[in-house]
Amino acid sequence: MGDVVIETNNLSKDFRRDEFHIIALHEVDIAIGRGDFVALMGPSGSGKSTLLHLIAAIDKPTAGQITVLGQDLRSLSDTQVARWRNAHIGFILQSFNLIPVLTAMENIELPLKLTGLNRKERLEHASTALNLVGLGDRMSHFPRQLSGGQEQRVAIARAIVTDPDFILADEPTGNLDATSAKEVLTLLARLNQEFGKTIVMVTHDPHAAKTARTVRYLEKGELLPPGQVPEDWAMPAPR
Repeated sequence: MGDVVIETNNLSKDFRRDEFHIIALHEVDIAIGRGDFVALMGPSGSGKSTLLHLIAAIDKPTAGQITVLGQDLRSLSDTQVARWRNAHIGFILQSFNLIPVLTAMENIELPLKLTGLNRKERLEHASTALNLVGLGDRMSHFPRQLSGGQEQRVAIARAIVTDPDFILADEPTGNLDATSAKEVLTLLARLNQEFGKTIVMVTHDPHAAKTARTVRYLEKGELLPPGQVPEDWAMPAPR
């Protein structure tokens, strides 16, 4: 892998709700190199999605440091964070998060409206991204006219249309059948291997994790040493 592009030191995140104190992450140290494909695994509530959200600057840490592309994310204002995120991060969610009244092309074009591109340029970029995920013939379809796997591929096209440095995926195959999940994972692997995208993926599925180059486990908010698996981690049965 290349130089370190994501680095955390003693990264912690706490939540306080009424009299409850929840430690979501505790002193996490991780370094991710350019071009790596990292799967974050662990039981529910282990802190996987919290770590992903901190990397994406969707949330702020309670303590510790996080540096992405040499940028201390804590030093940015909310406006700067939004601009930074749009330039560097492509986010993929389990729920697809497509806007139902917009076509596939219009959904993909949305992030480009925050750039300086004119409409013709935006549509060219959106068309390129849609063709890359194998859905060039579905550009005028609405989400309800697509299968779950196709919706997720549209969501991936939307995530990559700005040519981000990172793709962050939170359970990207969680709502898909086995065939659609395989197609999405193959696409992510291609984006990593052919286009050099750095990918961090949260998943419960060991089959999905096999797509990654590196697998790290979290347990009760702590990142386990490389190769160590939580003692009570129940591996799903093979498909």
